Amino acid sequence: MAITTPGARPANPRFSSGPCAKPPTWSLDVLKDAPLGRSHRAAVGKEKLKEAIDLTRDVLGIPADYRIGIVPASDTGAVEMAMWSLLGERPVQMVAWESFGAGWVSDVIKQLKIEASEHIEDYGHIVDMAALDYDQDVVFTWNGTTSGVRVAGDPIPANRTGLTICDATSAAFAQDLPWDKLDVTTFSWQKVMGGEAAHGMIVLSPRSVERLENYTPPWPMPKIFRMTKGGKLIEGIFKGETINTPSMLCVEDYLFALHWAKSIGGLDALKMRADANAQAIWNFCATRDWIDNLAVNAATRSNTSVCLKFTDPRIKDGAAFAKAIAKRLEVEGIALDIGAYRDAPAGLRIWCGATIETSDIEAMLPWLDWAFQTEINA
Repeated sequence: MAITTPGARPANPRFSSGPCAKPPTWSLDVLKDAPLGRSHRAAVGKEKLKEAIDLTRDVLGIPADYRIGIVPASDTGAVEMAMWSLLGERPVQMVAWESFGAGWVSDVIKQLKIEASEHIEDYGHIVDMAALDYDQDVVFTWNGTTSGVRVAGDPIPANRTGLTICDATSAAFAQDLPWDKLDVTTFSWQKVMGGEAAHGMIVLSPRSVERLENYTPPWPMPKIFRMTKGGKLIEGIFKGETINTPSMLCVEDYLFALHWAKSIGGLDALKMRADANAQAIWNFCATRDWIDNLAVNAATRSNTSVCLKFTDPRIKDGAAFAKAIAKRLEVEGIALDIGAYRDAPAGLRIWCGATIETSDIEAMLPWLDWAFQTEINA
C-alpha cells in the first residue's frame, strides 16, 4: 500500500530530553546583557545570581524559609552534594525505577557504604512510595527521565522523622512538588526551562538545615559539597555566592527562561503546556495498536519525558527498529534526539516539557505514523 508523506512539519524539531528546547521566544539577543568578562563576585554578578534564586522561588512557590542554592555539576552535583552531606545519621531507603535513580542507589551502597535498603522496580513501573518507612531517610527520583514514570498521589507523611531527598530534575517547573514533604529537592536548568547545562539547584527545608548543622558525616567532604563551616550553614551559598565559578552567560539564559515563565502565567501555565504536549502523544497512542506508553499505570505517566514502546508483533529486533524510526525522523528534520535512553527498554523518548509547543508535537506525530509504516514495510 502507498504510504502518504505528511505535509506539515514541526517549526522546531528539538525534542531532546536534555538539554531541552529553548523557550519559544528565545534568541541570542536575550543574552546581550550578560556580564561577560566580569567576576561573579562583582556586584553585577551577585545581583544576577540572587535574582535567579529569587525568581526560582517565585515561579515554583518555594516556601520563604527554604534555602535555594546554585551548585556545580548540574542535577548530578546537587544530588551528590545532598547525599554526601546528609546521609549516614540514620538508615536510608534507596528508591529507583529507572537509570538515574539506580545511579544514586549505587553511589550510596558502593561509595558511601552506609546502612541502606534498596527498593527497585522495573522500567514502566514504580515503587509503592506509601509503603516506605519515612522514619528513615529516603532518596528517590520524582520523575524518571529515562522511564517516563513519576510519583502520583500524596505518599509522603507529614509526620516523618527521616529526611526525603528528591531528584526532581525533570519534574520541577512542570509538575506540582509538595514542598512540605520534601527536605532536599534538586534539579537543573537544562530540563523544563530549556536552560544551559552544568548548573544545578538545591532546595533545603528547615529540617535538612538542622541536620546539616548538627551532624557531621564520617567521610572526607570534597570542597564542592561543603554547605557548612564550623557547624553552621554557609548562608552565602543561598544568596548567590556560589561555591565555584558559574557561567554568567548561562545565568543570563536561565533568567530569561524564568521571566518568560512569569510572562505566560507562571507555574500553572508551565504545567498546562506540558500536560497538553503529553496528552497529544497519549491520544495518538490510544488510537494505534503498534505503540504504547512505557508507564504501565496511566496515573504515573510523566508529562515531560514521555517514553514509548513499540508493540507490533511483527517487530523482531526492538532496539534496531526503534533506532531506525528515530533515524528516519532525524534525517527528515522532523524530530531530533528522540531515541530511548541507552539503559532503558527499546523505544522512543519524546520531551514534552513547557518549552515545547503543542503544535510541534501535533505536526510531528503524523511523521511518526509515516516512519513506522515505512520501516515495518521495508
